[in-house]
Amino acid sequence: MSEILLVVLAGAAAGALNAIGGGGTFVALPVLVALGLSPVTANALSRVALVPGALAGVWVYRRELAPVGAASTKSLTAVSVIGGGVGGSLLLALPASSFDAAAPWLLAFATVILAFGPRLSRTLNATLGRSVGMNSRAVLISQFVLAVYGGYFGGAVGIMMLALWSIGLGLDTTVSNPMRIAQLAAIYLSATVLFLVASDTLSEPLVLTGMLVGAVAGGFAGAHLARRLPARLLRSVILTTAVLMTALYFLRG
Repeated sequence: MSEILLVVLAGAAAGALNAIGGGGTFVALPVLVALGLSPVTANALSRVALVPGALAGVWVYRRELAPVGAASTKSLTAVSVIGGGVGGSLLLALPASSFDAAAPWLLAFATVILAFGPRLSRTLNATLGRSVGMNSRAVLISQFVLAVYGGYFGGAVGIMMLALWSIGLGLDTTVSNPMRIAQLAAIYLSATVLFLVASDTLSEPLVLTGMLVGAVAGGFAGAHLARRLPARLLRSVILTTAVLMTALYFLRG
């Protein structure tokens, strides 16, 4: 299989996963690193390539976007854009060795959230007898923190959003999934502007184009598939991928 075809397929899989439930980074980042890109460059390039895929998912879900608690959609999106920019700036400003050292642990953290987030949400809500009941300020502050994480690393940030909104607001993941995709696009978009200007993502135009094309197709198809695929099956596939990729990163380190 040629490298470009592999990149296109990885982009399609990542775009589809992000549109369906999250976890696209677990596919895109390892493939780019395996092709010889440095982890920092691979992370920046994958973020740039996955933006159009996220926007394709937003287009499919455009009539199903629902506000997150008391926070307005405009405020939530603005916070996501700012936080994504801050996280992207950290990725570019900190030494590459910092990201190399942090990547396996960030993957592990994201995998744990993916595995136990829904259970934690159910347990906490059952203990309280209700959702935590976050006000608009708490929602926006939490979203900013997640957006910084998303701009810096990105792995499972969409899943973390769903977990936060489920725990703090009692939102059903099916209802909040369209807004998750929209906020994922906002986080990636601001980081992408920085990466295009200040990083070397454009030094690999064929790889970037291949992943971008795949991500758009995957994001569009994934958003349609999300309405039909059993949630439990999808989550199992993403979790398996996350565990394997985390193990590989620790072995590589």
